[in-house]
Amino acid sequence: MIKAVALAATWLTSCRGWKLNVLLLIAGGLNVFAFEPYGVWQLQTLGMALLFAVLLAPAPEQQSYRRIMLQSGLYSFGWLTTTISWLVIAMSRYGGMPWLLAIAALLVLTLFLSLYGAAFAALSLYLQRRFALSRLSLLLSIFPAAWMLTEWCKGWMFTGFPWAIAGYAHTNSPLAAYAPVAGVYGLSLLAAMLAALLTTTLLPAVSRRTRWGALAGIVVLLFSGTALRELHWTQPLGNTLQVRLLQGNVDQDLKFQQERLNDSLRLYFDMITAAPADLIATPETALPTLSSMLPEDYLPRINAFAQQSGSTVLLGLAVQDAADVYSNSLLGFSPHYAARAYRYDKHHLLPFGEFIPFGFHWFVKLMHIPIGDFSGAGLYQMPMAVKDQFVMPDICYESLFGEEIAAQIKARHAAQQAVPSILLNVSNLAWYGDSIAMPQHLQFAQMRVLETGRPLISATNTGATVIIDVSAKVRQQLPYQQQAVLQGAVQGMQGVTPYILFGNSLALGLAVLLILLTIVSRRRLR
Repeated sequence: MIKAVALAATWLTSCRGWKLNVLLLIAGGLNVFAFEPYGVWQLQTLGMALLFAVLLAPAPEQQSYRRIMLQSGLYSFGWLTTTISWLVIAMSRYGGMPWLLAIAALLVLTLFLSLYGAAFAALSLYLQRRFALSRLSLLLSIFPAAWMLTEWCKGWMFTGFPWAIAGYAHTNSPLAAYAPVAGVYGLSLLAAMLAALLTTTLLPAVSRRTRWGALAGIVVLLFSGTALRELHWTQPLGNTLQVRLLQGNVDQDLKFQQERLNDSLRLYFDMITAAPADLIATPETALPTLSSMLPEDYLPRINAFAQQSGSTVLLGLAVQDAADVYSNSLLGFSPHYAARAYRYDKHHLLPFGEFIPFGFHWFVKLMHIPIGDFSGAGLYQMPMAVKDQFVMPDICYESLFGEEIAAQIKARHAAQQAVPSILLNVSNLAWYGDSIAMPQHLQFAQMRVLETGRPLISATNTGATVIIDVSAKVRQQLPYQQQAVLQGAVQGMQGVTPYILFGNSLALGLAVLLILLTIVSRRRLR
């Protein structure tokens, strides 16, 4: 296989002009198969190795910012466009936007996001020129560090959009064992390092010793990851919880129609009260109306069922606190919360889904999606007590931000009370039809399990409704787009992983250290 990759790299780097640009677009687009539901993580490594080979092809004096920024930007554009193409479904099928306009909107978004890929190339070339770095130093140190740093920036700038970053492709690769230590960005750094080592073995100008050293580095990186799997950072806590996760499969076209409201209210009331359980969870906004508009006896009847059966019920709906103040929330009812319902409010809101960025109201008017400006809560909210466990919820988009989930666990661990032992995600991905958005979102949830050492349960409208154990394996899952209830047992976990304690600091520190050591060693040589 290595010989085939070497031939492909040689052929690719020999191309020029528009042919090379098209090939980079295709190579980037193939990354969609590195993520679920395909899961061929090797494609991410091979694609990035080919990108690195292309960027290194000209001699240093022939390098130009324009060339490498364009090449890396095109690769990123292909990557992003294929992996988030499902946005077209939300804008056209459910938003009423013409198909061509929806595709144009997708391309504008991915063009903007591909600027991070261009920034990676610009930063790398700047460091090479500023400190007269060798091509091998650029490849093995600067490329991996710069790639990770630009992906990290994409995760928080303009509220962040870290969808399908490189690390997520490795939830099932040997690199997954590094997630409890350095998180998804640490995996992005290691994935880029793996690609850089592979590129080193393909370069015609390197010595035999360097080539064998790179091969040894690949073996060490992969096999040490396999060995790390034997480490257990967390331990079982208390008794298992019996859970019922509800998947209503309410079509997005019908969900917000006023004449269908009573159908949704009746559906979820019947599903909730069908049987008791330690924890019963509904999807995000299972009740498609504001709390103030519910029938007066609806929530009291849910509460009465919880008190009488000893169940804990978490109900997704929009809670209205004032005339123009409402939150995407979960309300919890149980004997433990008999005096006052538990409440969790979504804090990391989705741009164009839950708030409209300044200057973009004109764009939202082109769609017929009910979008309002929700109120965001603070990051640190109490988990919900369920028997002898504490369940920490997050809502849909929040599942992408592992550092925020880890920070909440760390805060409760420092306080030595109400430390979350189980993660719960509630979502409504019906906006994206039967697309790859659902398995991708599931893969990102698995990363949260790897980072925190805690099981995760997920209740969704159309999928993926799952139980994920502490090893990040999906133990139970409902079929997509079917109305059903998932019943199972979940074992809570206690203890902390290094990622919980340090968040992204370890990955960021390693990336910065790589750059500094490369610069210092170069200066000493000079």
